[in-house]
Amino acid sequence: MGRVRTKTVKKSSRQVIEKYYSKMTLDFHTNKKILEEVAIIPSKRLRNKIAGFSTHLMKRIQKGPARDISMKLQEERERRMDFVPHESAIKIDLMKLTSRPLTCFQPSACLIFLVLSSKLLSHSQ
Repeated sequence: MGRVRTKTVKKSSRQVIEKYYSKMTLDFHTNKKILEEVAIIPSKRLRNKIAGFSTHLMKRIQKGPARDISMKLQEERERRMDFVPHESAIKIDLMKLTSRPLTCFQPSACLIFLVLSSKLLSHSQ
């Protein structure tokens, strides 16, 4: 059977991971040393329990987002991915091609390119 972890161990592990996520690893002994530096924990036994649960949570985070842990890094990454700029970084005016580069393409690729470029030009106007 598994062991029961107290609310103190779980809560403090989550707080440590939220604050020091960049320092934490998947190794128990490394996490134990990090906890010794960043937190004031009254006993060695409690420190080891917190380090063990923190390691467990870090392994869960590697697989996917874990419940009850809000990581600012992950939230920032999601915000950046959802962000849509007002202006495109690609200048469509500079992308006009002459007929010579189009001869390098295969006929099917040339057709696809022409369709896409006409859609881009009609969209920008």
